[in-house]
Amino acid sequence: MRAATVLSHPLPLPAIAASKHLRNQTRSSIQFSFPPLRPAFRVSPLKYRESQKRGLRVTNGLEPKIAESSEEDPTERKSGGSSNSDPGWIRAFPHVLTASMSNFLFGYHIGVMNGPIVSVARELGFEGSPILEGLVVSIFIAGAFFGSIGCGSLADKLGCRRTFQIATVPLILGAIISAQAHSLEEILGGRFLVGLGIGVNTVLVPIYISEVAPTKYRGSLGTFSQIGTCLGIIASLLLGIPSETDPHWWRTMLYLASLPGVVLTLGMQFAVDSPRWLYKVGRIEDAKSVIYNLWGPSEVEKAIEEIQAVVKSDGNDRGGTWLELLEQPHSRVAFVGGSLFLLQQFAGINGVLYFSSLTFKDVGITSSVLPSIFIGIINFAGALSALYLIDKEGRKKLLIGSYLGMALSMFLVVVAISLPLKEQLSHITSILGTLLYIYTFAIGAGPVTGMIIPELSSSRTRGKIMGFSLSVHWVCNFLVGLFFLDMVEIYGVAPVYAAFGSMSLLSAIFAHYFTVETKGRSLEEIEMSLK
Repeated sequence: MRAATVLSHPLPLPAIAASKHLRNQTRSSIQFSFPPLRPAFRVSPLKYRESQKRGLRVTNGLEPKIAESSEEDPTERKSGGSSNSDPGWIRAFPHVLTASMSNFLFGYHIGVMNGPIVSVARELGFEGSPILEGLVVSIFIAGAFFGSIGCGSLADKLGCRRTFQIATVPLILGAIISAQAHSLEEILGGRFLVGLGIGVNTVLVPIYISEVAPTKYRGSLGTFSQIGTCLGIIASLLLGIPSETDPHWWRTMLYLASLPGVVLTLGMQFAVDSPRWLYKVGRIEDAKSVIYNLWGPSEVEKAIEEIQAVVKSDGNDRGGTWLELLEQPHSRVAFVGGSLFLLQQFAGINGVLYFSSLTFKDVGITSSVLPSIFIGIINFAGALSALYLIDKEGRKKLLIGSYLGMALSMFLVVVAISLPLKEQLSHITSILGTLLYIYTFAIGAGPVTGMIIPELSSSRTRGKIMGFSLSVHWVCNFLVGLFFLDMVEIYGVAPVYAAFGSMSLLSAIFAHYFTVETKGRSLEEIEMSLK
């Protein structure tokens, strides 16, 4: 995240189911086009600084990659100062950690209703209605859709820090209203408010981290959004264990859901604003101060020069309009962003997570909580692997490898289901395939999808492109949840899983031809290159 949505314990189905831009003088230009499969790239040499010669090379005439000079690795960008002037990631970490609290809330609200939904339905009078039970769990998708759409303009005007604080209002109110609900209408209203805040935060977190983190560590710090989601899911599942014996425990869980929102609001009071946003609104000295403190003294002059060049190129407006997403080059990035989230969801993550509970039951694990916690731990392990690999291997390689692993996993499950294997061997193979699928998703398709879109977006339209992309995510999330069980009932599990595997292969092909490696490059360098 989805940014990507990762549901460790899916929502009830079948009714409404599983949720889920250096300088103006730069000589480099990349020209995208998007025919059915092969985009045409035109690449010219790029000189970023006299002391740093960088460029682009074309592999097979198709794939743009960042060329590395013999003197320097792009992931080891020198700033002209001594190595001691590089504060590393540690100064930015508290700010990233505070923002990631939003994803913890996201994960918590994903799982908070799954365990006690039966008790909620019984107490509020809609027990036995799968449609209403699914609606209570999934209504936050509608709120998240509207939150994602409206977030970009708000962040352009107020900055991410204040927008974070505003977004916690519906999150806290929604949790309290849901906890005090005595009717179906009240809990639906509370859940919608929660979704509204979640939609805003899922857009804000990757933007904020990408603009605050030092270039060298932007990828690794960006994975904390995924880690936060995983921890939130696990926390909600663990806290949900007493709900199996206490029919009123769900109210306590929803009250507790308001506490991370309070922590986020207070934490953001001490967090910094994005230096890019500060410069755009005329607070240049504040921008320099943030860069000095977070990236190091030697980075101030270079970073301000880059940001100034981009701002002059874009104009004086803080943010672009929605219509600009129809113009080049913004439309290309919006196309890639929306497509990546569409492919992510149609690769079946939420459907697989739903069906995994049945797979565990087949081997005698009858508890509904233990499999979900175990899957959450596997998901968390994948996110930690991404933390280590993303700034070493790069976003593109991780994304392609992730989808290839997901495809292999799905086909492994298909083989286990379709071939006449011994029952125990078939069940074990299915579980291994399912766990491998979740792990490989968490390594790339989960964290990279939400991370690479703000990196490719221009400063002028970053918020709106992310808002558009996440709105596509929520719509596809809803559609997969709505139709998954019907497809399984009509065609069977093996054909549906084979379709998920095929979609994962298509996603790997799309990532190969339509994404550009962003590792080791500043957002301004990327933006001027893509122009």
